[in-house]
Amino acid sequence: MLDLTYRCNNHCLHCWLWEPSTAEIVKQELTFDEICQVVDEARQMGCQAWKISGGEPMLRPDFPEIFGYITHKAIHYSLNTNGTLITPEIARLMTRKGRKMVVLYGATAQVHDQVTRNPGSFEAMLRGLAYLREAGAHFEIQIIPMRANIHQYEKMLALAQELSPHMRIGSSWLFLSASGAKACNAAIQNQRLAPIDVINIDPPYPFEDFPAQKSADEQDSIHTCLNGNTADDRLFAGCIEKRRNFHIDPFGQMSFCYYVKDRSLRYDLMQGSFQEAWDEFIPSLAEIVHGGPEYQENCGSCNQRSDCHWCPVYAYLEHGRYSAKIAYLCDIAAETRRYKEEWRSSHIRYFQIAGMTIQVSADSPFSDATFHKKLSKFQISEPGEDIIGLHHVSHIPDRSEVRIGKEIYHKRPWAIFQHKDSFTYMGIPPEVVNESMFIRAIFNHGHTQGTIYHPTPFKDRHGLESLTSFTTDQILLAPVLADRQAFLIHAAGLIIDGQGILFVGHSEAGKSTMLKMLRDKGEILCDDRIILRRWPEGFRIHGTWSHGELPDISPSSAPLRAIFYLEQADKNTLIPIENSKERFSLIVTYVIKSLQTADWWEKILDVTGKVASEVPAYKLQFDLSGDIIGLLEQLLQQ
Repeated sequence: MLDLTYRCNNHCLHCWLWEPSTAEIVKQELTFDEICQVVDEARQMGCQAWKISGGEPMLRPDFPEIFGYITHKAIHYSLNTNGTLITPEIARLMTRKGRKMVVLYGATAQVHDQVTRNPGSFEAMLRGLAYLREAGAHFEIQIIPMRANIHQYEKMLALAQELSPHMRIGSSWLFLSASGAKACNAAIQNQRLAPIDVINIDPPYPFEDFPAQKSADEQDSIHTCLNGNTADDRLFAGCIEKRRNFHIDPFGQMSFCYYVKDRSLRYDLMQGSFQEAWDEFIPSLAEIVHGGPEYQENCGSCNQRSDCHWCPVYAYLEHGRYSAKIAYLCDIAAETRRYKEEWRSSHIRYFQIAGMTIQVSADSPFSDATFHKKLSKFQISEPGEDIIGLHHVSHIPDRSEVRIGKEIYHKRPWAIFQHKDSFTYMGIPPEVVNESMFIRAIFNHGHTQGTIYHPTPFKDRHGLESLTSFTTDQILLAPVLADRQAFLIHAAGLIIDGQGILFVGHSEAGKSTMLKMLRDKGEILCDDRIILRRWPEGFRIHGTWSHGELPDISPSSAPLRAIFYLEQADKNTLIPIENSKERFSLIVTYVIKSLQTADWWEKILDVTGKVASEVPAYKLQFDLSGDIIGLLEQLLQQ
């Protein structure tokens, strides 16, 4: 991160960095040659990406040269600007691929210019955006909400969407100034939003035990980078240990964080080297700042800490002490906790299957009609220890927004793409003439975390017969079961006197028929999909909600006593299958195969081999007389 200057042609009400354009300030700023030297040293150490900001970086007359040098030395860059100084020449420079963020402070000139305290800044910004569009340079609009513009928030969103297809919301709360000037801090405090407005604009992530599905932009939110890194009294130890970033101010002072303004925690690059700053100076800071009694008695022991944006650097800006608490953030934390509790009660449901909890959340509240009533048998009030996460989102992302990877499967209705750490499921429309694919789901490598995308609001979905909203949940279940020595099988399951029996066969084999004849003898688990799972004490069968002809289902389970492979005949016979290879071949045939990777097959072959060696198996030849019941009862009594 490199700030080129703290001078700016705007003088925003909330700005914490602004410096006047005096000759003395200009003399202190790094020269073009000095910037090039720093960039070269950082590149030699492995730096591949730069965030360029200010102040307004384009105030420097040598900005085009600086921008050109940095971006030619980088794989990626981002640039923050107020947009007012963009010329056609600069716009052509901006066509270089990277992230450009132009800030918006109001939906009208009156409000925008009131915030910037620079008459004409709104029109100048729009003119700069027009130059960018004319040059073909893509850009994002960044909205900064505050009291002066909150009444126009919805209009600002609408304007941003008109100006660019890409938009982000900046920090919804404001920190105090780097200078500590009372007048500046008073102006900033006057622009702070009420805690409820902060939450409404930037809703907190409602639960920590669910995998984050936020975009890179959301994860880059400036007020979360340090939150939670204060595990002990060394307030910066966690930040420095995990650091990948560095910040250089306009005067060549380097530290590990953008918000560190204490000169004692910054290294003068003009008196040393980038390598020394990175390898020696910054690591030494881990032991410098301690919280002491003030931190331990307040933020260090606060039960709202996990919901709070507090950070030592913000405390320093607020009070001049790294250990001080910030009352404003305490109020936001309390509002955050209230929001999360309300959100959890209406946006999360838990379901139990085969010893696993499937935690289902959505961006809109669930209703009693969201899922088919059959799934209520599997619903539980609290999660277990083994949690699988599903999150439903009411939009379809553009393919350019996600890392898709290489296509590994293509057969209607699915095309599956694999990235190094994820699987993306693309839906293929049923019309032969329409081959346009769209993203339906993204799962992590183990399928324990997934996001399901919907083209219409999820709140309008009713009577869903699967938790994923797909035809079946086997896309989710097949991979996670394989990691737990388990699998789905085409079978009907029944519990008789505490013993589980399995009737295996494809469609029309007679699975439902067998359960109808035995309905009065035990508890039906399901007539079409059953889960076999190997526990420490042996194999158990578990019911599922994916039934066939019979609606009877149950979440119950029982030790697996025997497997029966169905054959319709004119007599009733049980024929033991003595050959383990034959038992293995049969069980593999009926495994439900979803995402078939080499890794998945290795796990399935291992667990089915154990089934073949540990569980008795029979060929069950039967007619419709019901006489087979007696033979089964005799076997189970042995």
